[in-house]
Amino acid sequence: MKIIHKRNECIGCGACALVCPKYWRMGEDGKSNLLGSKKNDKEGYYELDIKNVNCNKEAEKACPVNIISIID
Repeated sequence: MKIIHKRNECIGCGACALVCPKYWRMGEDGKSNLLGSKKNDKEGYYELDIKNVNCNKEAEKACPVNIISIID
């Protein structure tokens, strides 16, 4: 599974970090960071390969601008 985070579209609400602090932290610029992710320069988003999505499903649902996606 893969988590996709379109960080450049983040509005900084903090919902992801609140529901899933193991994987999400708010950055100094007010946008969220997916911990351990790498930037996909071609697509312009951050991604993280993961075996168990854990609380990331909650982060995906909590995001008001739908910039978090989990792909099988």
